[in-house]
Amino acid sequence: MPELTHDSVLLNEAVDALDIQGERVNGIYLDGTFGRGGHSRLILEKLGKHGRLIAFDKDPEAVRVAEKMTDSRFEIVHGSFASLESVLAEREIKKIDGILLDLGISSPQVEDAKRGFSFRLDGPLDMRMDSSRGVSAKEWLAVENERKIAEVIHQYGEERFAFQIAKEIVASRTIQPIDSTKQLAEIVARAVKTFEKGKNPATRTFQAIRIYINRELEELEIGLEKGWRHLALNGRMSVISFHSLEDRIVKRFFAGKATVKMPDRRLPIRASELPQPEMKLLGKTKPSDEEISRNARARSAILRIATRVFASQGGCNAD
Repeated sequence: MPELTHDSVLLNEAVDALDIQGERVNGIYLDGTFGRGGHSRLILEKLGKHGRLIAFDKDPEAVRVAEKMTDSRFEIVHGSFASLESVLAEREIKKIDGILLDLGISSPQVEDAKRGFSFRLDGPLDMRMDSSRGVSAKEWLAVENERKIAEVIHQYGEERFAFQIAKEIVASRTIQPIDSTKQLAEIVARAVKTFEKGKNPATRTFQAIRIYINRELEELEIGLEKGWRHLALNGRMSVISFHSLEDRIVKRFFAGKATVKMPDRRLPIRASELPQPEMKLLGKTKPSDEEISRNARARSAILRIATRVFASQGGCNAD
């Protein structure tokens, strides 16, 4: 089987945002989602000979690709970027100079039918990023109650027919096990009466179950906080999200670090004693029309960039 490839979205923009220049070329950087290594390889091109890059990925296939890289400055960790704190502690690393997160699902994962991510390809209903551990979508749907299934589809898929879909799933599994992506897509299609033109009715349900099975949003919140905790002064965070749930978490996290609650103006406090924001927001970027025409997956991507500061730099409001 030929190697499945992945076209990294906002490749140059996300890596440029890390500002790897000057003394920072020999810094320590994290790629929280290796994928097929597009961002990691570009980071390595910019690093000096004493620089270091640690990449993470839960997907065994991605790890297999990463292990073929022979650059001594590079290391791959099989696991979630949410575990970065323990990984850094094991290597006695206290500060990092930048972290890049390319969230969501990669093209090779979608295009490999046996992974069970796509409603367009019939395959086993798995959906795990790490197929070597955890509970598959098939196993979860076989035992979960109707109320919880509806809650997951509504919360993580923002699907207004969540209750109807959950009811149809529970009814269908009493007749025969739901083993394949095709079965699930057909079940959802029976329950969803109206949907966006040009969009498969199963889109939101598949997204929701995938996010829940892999704890994607919980791990994002943990990874942002732990990554920030170890970010050096002037260190950068570069985060690419692909749907509103992810972007909302990133936006709120950045906004929380970039703003402070000011004391009562009537209190006798010197300007030097006023609380200062920890973060400066450096803006957001979306893919160009040219990139979207080349890679349809890029159409919903948003890159948000921030840096650690200890004094107000102005312009620190989330947009």
